[in-house]
Amino acid sequence: MKKKLKNRKQLSVMRTVHFTDKALLQPTNPIGVNLIGAGGTGSQMLTALARINHALTALGHPGLSLRVFDDDPVERPNLARQLFTTAELGQYKAEALIDRVNRFFGTNWKAVTERFDKVLYLRNNELTAAEITICCVDTVAARFGIAEVLKTTESHYPNRRGRPLYCMDFGNSRDTGQVILSTIGTIQQPDSKKFHTVPSLPMVTDEFGDTMLASETTDDTPSCSLAQALRKQDLFINTALAGMGSSLLWNFFSEGMLMNRGFFMNLHDFRTQPLTVASALHYQKAA
Repeated sequence: MKKKLKNRKQLSVMRTVHFTDKALLQPTNPIGVNLIGAGGTGSQMLTALARINHALTALGHPGLSLRVFDDDPVERPNLARQLFTTAELGQYKAEALIDRVNRFFGTNWKAVTERFDKVLYLRNNELTAAEITICCVDTVAARFGIAEVLKTTESHYPNRRGRPLYCMDFGNSRDTGQVILSTIGTIQQPDSKKFHTVPSLPMVTDEFGDTMLASETTDDTPSCSLAQALRKQDLFINTALAGMGSSLLWNFFSEGMLMNRGFFMNLHDFRTQPLTVASALHYQKAA
């Protein structure tokens, strides 16, 4: 009886963590990353990913092999809030960003000027294959569509390079937002006497799908000016989310484990609430 109580006490004080898939920590080839969306958050994340890639290669890691997906051109309301200049007006966002990053960092990353959806998957599933997907789109429908593709691709590449392993989802309103890291399926965890490990982190569309659908706005009218765009989204909400989200991703690589799988941010009140790995267990029990 005493032994059982001792074991329960040990479990209660053990930290709940998720260990990064070992194939991403010591790979033989660069890790495939698909960045979906090159707007307010995506344009910020691309630069952060280039910095992460540079740091990883300096540490002897093969780094990242990245594709940016976006079928929108640069328009005047995008200037200032997104990382574009007047010289890039009319260009595809993905191409403008990739050209700039490749020149600055010496990478050979690719731009895909198409929408990441089931149509693209059915036509060329090689494009949708990547170990990590970073979702920076601005509609709930697009996020559900991406989740569907990732789940399909995961079964299509059961034991092959390019099988989706993780998805990091960015979402925001005017001055609030969240970043949530999910696993695509189950990630094998090492045996540990020190930590309580969680092999599966729920996708945002599964865990918060009902909330997302209920809160979606139907106002998708394009902004005609920067002033109008800023009434929809704060000037620095995307920057703040990208900064903390990229920090989470860096810890994912540098530490090899996570105790938090994301966060909720309120930029108006300058508050951030972490989303723990342990909370994934509560979701699994309720599901």
